Amino acid sequence: MNAEAWHIEAGRPYPLGVFLQENGVNFAVFSYYAQSVELCLFDGEKETRLELPCRSGTVFYGFVPGVKAGQRYGFRVYGQGYGAHCAFFNPQKLLIDPYSKQVDGVPRYRDAKELAWFHHSDGRDNAAIAPKSVVVPPSDFDWGDDRHPDIAWNDTVIYEAHVKGLTKQFPDLAYAGTYQALSDKRVIAYLQQLGITTIELLPIHQHLDEYHLQKMGLSNYWGYNTYSHFAVEPDYAANPDNAADEFRQAVKALHAAGIEVILDVVYNHTAEQDIEGPTLCQRGMDNSLWYWQDGQYEYENWSGCGNTLKVVNRDISRWVMDSLRYWVEEFHVDGFRFDLGTILGREPDFKTYGRFFNMLFQDPLLAGRKMIAEAWDIGEDGYHVGKFPQPFAEWNGLFRDDMRAFWSWENGNLGAFSERLSGSADMFNHSERLPSAGINFITAHDGFTLQDLVSYNEKHNEPNGELNRDGHNENFSYNHGVEGESDDPYVLQSRQYTAKALLASLFLSAGTPMLLSGDEFGNSQRGNNNGYCQDNATTWLDWPSETHVLQEYVHDLIEIRKQIKSLNADEWWNKTHVTWLNSDGLEMTDKCWNDHTVKAMQVLLDDEWLLLVNGKRSTQLFNLPQGSWKVSCVPSEKFNYEPFSWQCEVSHMGIWVLRKANKA
Repeated sequence: MNAEAWHIEAGRPYPLGVFLQENGVNFAVFSYYAQSVELCLFDGEKETRLELPCRSGTVFYGFVPGVKAGQRYGFRVYGQGYGAHCAFFNPQKLLIDPYSKQVDGVPRYRDAKELAWFHHSDGRDNAAIAPKSVVVPPSDFDWGDDRHPDIAWNDTVIYEAHVKGLTKQFPDLAYAGTYQALSDKRVIAYLQQLGITTIELLPIHQHLDEYHLQKMGLSNYWGYNTYSHFAVEPDYAANPDNAADEFRQAVKALHAAGIEVILDVVYNHTAEQDIEGPTLCQRGMDNSLWYWQDGQYEYENWSGCGNTLKVVNRDISRWVMDSLRYWVEEFHVDGFRFDLGTILGREPDFKTYGRFFNMLFQDPLLAGRKMIAEAWDIGEDGYHVGKFPQPFAEWNGLFRDDMRAFWSWENGNLGAFSERLSGSADMFNHSERLPSAGINFITAHDGFTLQDLVSYNEKHNEPNGELNRDGHNENFSYNHGVEGESDDPYVLQSRQYTAKALLASLFLSAGTPMLLSGDEFGNSQRGNNNGYCQDNATTWLDWPSETHVLQEYVHDLIEIRKQIKSLNADEWWNKTHVTWLNSDGLEMTDKCWNDHTVKAMQVLLDDEWLLLVNGKRSTQLFNLPQGSWKVSCVPSEKFNYEPFSWQCEVSHMGIWVLRKANKA
């Protein structure tokens, strides 16, 4: 149809966003305080403005005959009270659709002059440089017999990875660093051989680089600055115009191998940053509806990124739910990990059974998907590990800290070690929750890699351009006498022992283990514990040319984990599951538990498996409990044990796994 003939008619208030029909497109967008909304259709540089003629509650909508897939569009929103109640309506700023499934163009603001074009108070029309939403046709992707692997929580082993970083330096790989690379048979075979069941991908929603990064010529590599919560990030595609189908193919290939795909998602803030940041969508649509503000109408910054989404508002809750359903329906993803998940439950205080959580619980499409919360934000009273409702599992930050302190700092707190080993019942054993509700991890994208954890006492984030002020300061790390890289054989061996001890703790603990990609072969970021802006060899996995000793160890630990009933039955440990013994083979007493100078113990599981735990970097003698024991999994051959004897002497830090000989 000739753009000159475009006209708008009454349409439907749902679905929100665009609904492509045979004879045109329905457009619907919500705003509580807006007085009117203009739909802007673009044909090259030509813009046609059509006021949405209908309103139902908060939804403005209309139908335009003749609009087809590929049409670029945006919105201009009109309202009164500019500045009052933090309202920033400015029809001179073209806004993308919050339901955009594809966006044409990327906003550039590398200095103050460029940023001004997107400022809420600027009076110039920025349509010529502003990105536009694109009408996307229904997918005709052939899913074949694809189905969710539906791995039970008690069998789940998670592998956290970045789409680009995982495969960018994978040897001899076509389309390295893309969704297509995730479909490669060699990549998938590697994941299968390692023993993981579930890959958790850092954000693949389309994101933007923050203003301070653009000024420095850096980029947001991690992607936790979401621009469009419905659009696939095109930069990870071999063909950016086909990003959605490339990601679908990756999911399909992983599913065919029995591997689940979980997406890390960001519904706690948007790419508009603080009040001086760019006006791209939500701020111009209805600032006070979308964002939390304090009594002076200043943004609450519980996300640490300048703004905080007000998910408690039912329009915003519906938007989040629509987005989640879209990723399950259209991309067959198996679950979500919610960044700074506490914000989802703020009303403004955190509510375990708040609006959003109740909506999620009763949604039939999402009910069977895995839900994982990062159970904190940076606001007041923001730490809520163990307080999320079903069906959530939660990142267990205390597992990370206590295990690091036990092994890296040799703190000798056997009580804390045992609490984490047994599933963190102090946090999760309530409301019929199970040990799998705790996602155990030693490292994650945010912080040191495992290799750096045992190689650096201090963070080294100078390349990030923030004078090393960014990133965590409390890392519970230990460099073993040399800061950074070393060629000292003793230092290298000691670091390996500590790394193995940490890995053994991860996979021999009750709960759901999560491994950071690359930790299984000693990947390093050279001491950078906040690599969010390093899209380069610092963060791309440095794949070894030969099998690394840690790869074999991780594989063996996962295989042993499958055999130990107390680790895969997803039950809370009691006296029928576990007996806690001191190094002399006697049951632990209060005196033993409280003596932090003693850093060794034995853990008897199911009267079949025996874990010898040596938390010090020196020799330890264990008097074994009655029975004949066979060595099953060890961090090295530096131990002295004769089959059918009652003693075992180990030479260094680590966990040795023995099994009763008559059951091996």
